Amino acid sequence: MSAAPRLTGRVVLPGDPGYDDAREVYNARFSRRPCAIVFCQDAQDVANAVRCATARGVEIRARSGRHCYEGFSAVDAGLVIDVSDLRSVRVDRGRGVAVIGAGADLITVYDALGQVGVTIPAGSCPTVGVAGLTLGGGFGLLSRALGLTCDSLLAVEMVTADGEVIRADERENQDLLWACQGGGGGNFGVVTSFTFKSHPVSEVSIFRITWPWGELPRVLDAWQSFAPFTDERLTSILKLTARSSGEISCVGQMLGTCEELYRLIQPLLAAPTSVSFETLPYLHAVGQLGGLGSDPDRWTVHQRQAQASFKNASAYAYEPFDEGAVAALTAELSRAPSARCLVQLDAYGGAVGRVAPDATAFPHRRALWSLQYQAYWTAAAEENENVAWVARVRRAMLPHTRGAYISYIDAELEDWLTAYYGANVARLAAIKARYDPREVFRFPRSIPRSAPEAAGAGGSSGAPNTKNNI
Repeated sequence: MSAAPRLTGRVVLPGDPGYDDAREVYNARFSRRPCAIVFCQDAQDVANAVRCATARGVEIRARSGRHCYEGFSAVDAGLVIDVSDLRSVRVDRGRGVAVIGAGADLITVYDALGQVGVTIPAGSCPTVGVAGLTLGGGFGLLSRALGLTCDSLLAVEMVTADGEVIRADERENQDLLWACQGGGGGNFGVVTSFTFKSHPVSEVSIFRITWPWGELPRVLDAWQSFAPFTDERLTSILKLTARSSGEISCVGQMLGTCEELYRLIQPLLAAPTSVSFETLPYLHAVGQLGGLGSDPDRWTVHQRQAQASFKNASAYAYEPFDEGAVAALTAELSRAPSARCLVQLDAYGGAVGRVAPDATAFPHRRALWSLQYQAYWTAAAEENENVAWVARVRRAMLPHTRGAYISYIDAELEDWLTAYYGANVARLAAIKARYDPREVFRFPRSIPRSAPEAAGAGGSSGAPNTKNNI
């Protein structure tokens, strides 16, 4: 009889120094105690971890950046397979290709690619992991110009439920590559590296505008009339904060000059409190928009972001908002529990909308913008009212929106499979059945291997917790 598989890599167990740090996730609402956390140093460590866990009937969670909104990358009494040490970034400028370890955070990616004058279209939060971002689709301030992050994805290396290391690209396992372009993280296996098409970039222009909060209806109407339809080199984000904050704002980035940018955003320049424009090197813009400052030499890059307590949910607008939608948003923001509540609108269109909804697993190609309902708090006593506000504003906007974004995962979302994946659900379930027929990679909100109706409105509840030891 062969020996049982063993964990390799850097293994952290309960009671070890650093265990509490190793089990921590970004959202401080969640505190789970895995039976082991393995920080994998290569794909073989990942394969050994998968085999070890399946041999012992232990639940698995794949983790890279720890930013899962609902803390699903950790699990009580299960094994966390952490790929955050797989951070290498290799660029072939001649071929226009970048191979990036699945554990790299975005600032690591941007910095390494920027040294050779290229980038990929990705998000603005510097500590988000490239894996979760890409697998969910990946929106950022280059999206209208260059597409979602997954649109630049050429190949993945993945460890399957059988502990095999495989490649998915345009020649082999094409269906798996399709599923990795918006099908969500942790559903089909553990990705260990991504191959992307890279894009040359030098200077960009950025802007920030603020208005008094009372201008919200007029600003929202102006923004929705131009943001999804303007020059696709320009991507903008409108932040509608709670009335108690006193203001609302818009930020954006353009592959062009300040003069071009200023001309394009004229519809937004009525009655602002402040306006700023700047043309600067792309890497400086990444740091500035990500809250790191504009000088890369002064950045202090942490492995992960400090914890925060928050609840986020999402939806999509496929039609411009009418007066009823604007009134509903205004009313909910007027009674938000704190100034740290907001609704963020990310402009789609451009390169995002040129891709067919079934060309990748990401279905929301025809949306005009996404909405993210956000609440943040510090004291534990504030949690219930903030969570309730997010649920309330989401319900209020249901008549005016549809769908949701898998990367803004929400444990309370009804009919979540359809909301996240639309008409792509059946194909995703079939791919799940092919690559993970035993549902080794199963968690709340994971794609089921059977017909989508089997999940129902409540979705997969996840496999029962075990008390097995690794």
